[in-house]
Amino acid sequence: MSSAVQQNSTESVAIGTENLSRTYRMGEAEIRALDGVSLQVRGGEFVALLGQSGSGKSSLLNLIAGLDRPTSGSVLVQGHDLEKLSRQDLAKYRLKTVGMVFQSFNLIPSMTVAENVELPLRFAEVDRERRHFICQQALDRVGLGARIRHRPTELSGGEQQRAALARALINQPQILLADEPTGNLDSRTGTEIMNLIREFNESLGMTIVMVTHERALAERYAKRMILLADGKLVDDQINLATANAELTQRGTR
Repeated sequence: MSSAVQQNSTESVAIGTENLSRTYRMGEAEIRALDGVSLQVRGGEFVALLGQSGSGKSSLLNLIAGLDRPTSGSVLVQGHDLEKLSRQDLAKYRLKTVGMVFQSFNLIPSMTVAENVELPLRFAEVDRERRHFICQQALDRVGLGARIRHRPTELSGGEQQRAALARALINQPQILLADEPTGNLDSRTGTEIMNLIREFNESLGMTIVMVTHERALAERYAKRMILLADGKLVDDQINLATANAELTQRGTR
C-alpha cells in the first residue's frame, strides 16, 4: 500500500460536524438518534466513539460515511459537504475518501477472498491486471496472501475481518470508519485486528474513527475518546495513557 495516505495532514480537520441531528419516525413515536452533535476530528487522529446501545454512535458513523442523511446540521469530510453531494457523488466519496469495516464483516459468500477485496477497484474501473496486483499486496499486508482463492465460509472470523480490512483499504482512503470491528471476535483475534488498525493509523497517518461500547478497548488503542449518550455528545477527552505512550515511543526512535 502506498504512503499516499500520509498526505492527510495532522494539522487539518478531516471530519467536522455542526449541530448534527438525526430523527426517525416509528409509528407515532419520533426517535432522536442524534441531537445537536458538534465535533472535529483532525487528520491522523485515532478516535473512539463510546456509548451504550442506542447512544447514537453508529448513527453518527453512518452519517460520516454518507450512508444516511442528517435531519439537520452538517457533516464535512475532507472538504466535502455531504449534504450537498448527489447520490452519485456520495458513491464516489465512499469509494475513494472513506473505507468501512463492520462487526458482521459484510463479505459476499459466493465470491472468493480476492473477488471480495478487489470489488471497490472494479467499481473504480481499474483494469484486471492492476486489480490483481493491488489485491495481492493488500492481502499480504493483512496476512491473508495465501488465502486469496478461498471463500469467506472457509475462513475463521478473524480472517474474514482481515479480508474486510483489506477491502476497506484497497483504494487507499484517508479515513477508516470501523463499527465494532472486534464485536464478533474472541479476545486474541480481536487484539490482532486492533493491532492492524493501529498500524494503519501510525504507519500511514490514516484517520481512524471507531465505534465501540468497550471502554477498555478504546483506552488501549484510541488517542481520543468521545462519549455519546441519548444522541448527545457528553464527553470528549484525550486519552492521556495512549498519548504519553506515543510520546515515549517517539523519544526512543
